[in-house]
Amino acid sequence: MQKDHPEVKFGKTGVLLINLGTPDSTSWWDIRKYLKEFLSDRRVIEVNPVLWQIILNLFILTFRPSKTAHAYKKIWRKESNESPLLYFTRNQAERLKDKISNEKIIVDFAMRYGNPSIRSKLVHLKSVGCENIVILPLYPQYAAATTATVCDEVYRSLMGMRWQPSLQVIPHYESEPIYIDALIKSIKRKLDSLKWKPDLIISSYHGIPKKYFDKGDPYHCYCHKTTRLMKESFNEVDIRTTFQSRFGPQEWLTPYTDKTFERLPGEGVKNLLVICPGFASDCVETLEEIDIQGRETFIENGGKNFDLIPCLNDNSDHINLFVKLVKKYI
Repeated sequence: MQKDHPEVKFGKTGVLLINLGTPDSTSWWDIRKYLKEFLSDRRVIEVNPVLWQIILNLFILTFRPSKTAHAYKKIWRKESNESPLLYFTRNQAERLKDKISNEKIIVDFAMRYGNPSIRSKLVHLKSVGCENIVILPLYPQYAAATTATVCDEVYRSLMGMRWQPSLQVIPHYESEPIYIDALIKSIKRKLDSLKWKPDLIISSYHGIPKKYFDKGDPYHCYCHKTTRLMKESFNEVDIRTTFQSRFGPQEWLTPYTDKTFERLPGEGVKNLLVICPGFASDCVETLEEIDIQGRETFIENGGKNFDLIPCLNDNSDHINLFVKLVKKYI
């Protein structure tokens, strides 16, 4: 080898957990920057791109950041000055690292939108000798607006690499037995801590526009499959699927979670428990939209008791699931 040949590290495998993303702070500008990246994704917003950029920049990014910042401020982790999603995703990577990492395996995490970016982490993993990279999108139920857009950004990042690693992407895991078992255990832990019994459990998933489903996106079916499998393993309380976080005037997957919260007390459901199986980490959608806004809606409409089951976050059952998923590819 020539003496002036650049050093090339090799022989390692990288495992990269990828979550949705988070703003860097609750400031208006950081929220705006995050929303601009997120809402500029053509898989997230399937509208004429020229028209959408006008709407996005003139209207949404003028008014939406203040409302979103207000929501994030309610759930921001003041002790570490970061979002819950960043906190739990980092912990997930650290705990998975403790389980599988060695001199040949490197575990890290990235965000699809915001920091740390997918591009920066792929460059880092390659620079430390990862010839093989395993991607784990933290979305149990596949959707084009989640898992597929992670793949898009991974592939775009690889396009800028002269020497590319081999790549494997772990698919959706909505029916993985360890995942379903972890969800059931989380329900039972919450029930054991309550002084009241729920009349119903709502299984709330992030929604997508109905036209995406009509075009063939399988997400709706995967969500119902997860709920069905939970119901088959747990029959103490009925579990019902709803969809949250709709955006804009178009029709989204129904039934809507917020409208369901409004209606249930009038149907005799006074004690309500909610689980959000589609979220790998607690975030603004679970902690603010469900546990704060949803609770208020349910109680104001005549409900008596309301509680949210935490996401699987960094608990041992969740990490064991990641171990099983990843070990198939390393």
